[in-house]
Amino acid sequence: MIQKIKSSYYKKATFKKILGMDQKNDGVINIHRYDVSNVGDLYCAPHQYFKELEGKYSDIFLYKRTDQKDRNQLVNDIVDNSLIIGGGGLLNRGSFTNQMKFYEKLAQQGKKTVLWGIGHNEKKSSLYGKINSYDVDVTKFGMAGTRDYKRPGEWLPCVSCLHELFDNSYKTTQEIGVIFHKKTIQQPSITSKFKEYPSTSNTVDLEGLINFIGRSEHIITDSYHAMYWSMLLGKKVAVIPNSSKFYDFKYDPVFTDFDNALKQVKNATIKDGLLEECRELNRNFAKRAFEYLEV
Repeated sequence: MIQKIKSSYYKKATFKKILGMDQKNDGVINIHRYDVSNVGDLYCAPHQYFKELEGKYSDIFLYKRTDQKDRNQLVNDIVDNSLIIGGGGLLNRGSFTNQMKFYEKLAQQGKKTVLWGIGHNEKKSSLYGKINSYDVDVTKFGMAGTRDYKRPGEWLPCVSCLHELFDNSYKTTQEIGVIFHKKTIQQPSITSKFKEYPSTSNTVDLEGLINFIGRSEHIITDSYHAMYWSMLLGKKVAVIPNSSKFYDFKYDPVFTDFDNALKQVKNATIKDGLLEECRELNRNFAKRAFEYLEV
């Protein structure tokens, strides 16, 4: 509780300080959820794939740090630079609402801002498949590419499609592979349902996860990026949703639950040419974004 109070105080103080300063656009910084325990969060940001952004990133939660030096670094990064925000599920999620509204205000103060492959991430199950608007106005940002096909902004699937691992060839050796979210892997009542099948989670390294997908014919998962990467590799995918984020990809997987996934995954289909489509969209967006940001 004390840590939450401190985090709230640091956030308000840091954001207020930044908003009261003269904004510059001298360079560029890519802000996203830099979470080493979630391979999807780690690899969903463009700084991983373009030399223009190499090493230029910051964690969206850096304001929580108790070290004043870390918070000062965040202030300097944001004040001095144009911002690329994303990727990941940063919209319609309480954990990120205040941050996204803060970036929206900065955009209105002359800060150059680019939303890159972000999407909605509502946890309330009654709203799955029913998200019609975002908790910020994406039209107020300089450029807005969202991974939600039917929502505002141009469609821009996750930039992780550009990773070189998707260029490799993989030999199928298992009919069904199961990939659990990092929270699900801690629930034996769920994981035990699939004890007879090969499984892993989104806590492993990217190469290990992509190799696991590559050798599977069908994938069952409750991880967004495991779904996305499996579809990029031409796998038949069944998804158990834990957030609204699964429902606005351009091409639907099979939606199911943990009790019926093994049966229903066989109904999934493959979208040919998806990897090339996603890569072309990101490369074209990058060209325009870098011209806008002057990097």
